[in-house]
Amino acid sequence: MAVAAEFMLSAPRPEHFPKPDTPEVALLGRSNVGKSTLLNTLVGRKVAFSSNTPGRTQAANFYRVEGGSFRVVDLPGYGYAKVSRETVEGWKQIVESYLLSRSCLALGILLLDSRRAWMESDLLLKEWLEFHQRRYVVVATKVDKLNQKERNQSQRAIREQYPSGELIWFSAVTGQGVKEVWQTIWKTLNQ
Repeated sequence: MAVAAEFMLSAPRPEHFPKPDTPEVALLGRSNVGKSTLLNTLVGRKVAFSSNTPGRTQAANFYRVEGGSFRVVDLPGYGYAKVSRETVEGWKQIVESYLLSRSCLALGILLLDSRRAWMESDLLLKEWLEFHQRRYVVVATKVDKLNQKERNQSQRAIREQYPSGELIWFSAVTGQGVKEVWQTIWKTLNQ
């Protein structure tokens, strides 16, 4: 299923963000968790650069989706990346500014690597989203790399910290979870 999507702009600093005049869905998570890959899989083609090297997304990248009816924002990851501390601090400023200032943010998609479940930085972001009453959903990525036993363990570990929220299992390899992510996005945008 291909969805109309196009790159709009890359904002290395908050002052470069576009006007907050269109609903936005933000992709949030650690470096190399699969944010760009999720976007590419959702739209059915490569619109975002993805890499096996952590830290490739270094700005807030805005994508116009469905003729501009909404935007997806691929934010820099947090956690391990082979870049300077100064660069990581710049990414942190972009993400924090985005989350604090965007009145048009309709939904945050918090991606977790299903093989690792929650890490400290993920939990801090989750708590921040809840404190600021930002709507979010958790998407567990790379589920194709788990056997059934590992998947059950991952689900228990994720549910310990997120007992009742929506949890979507996602694989770019098999396409698992694509329909569910789209349903969550459309449901949120139509409320």
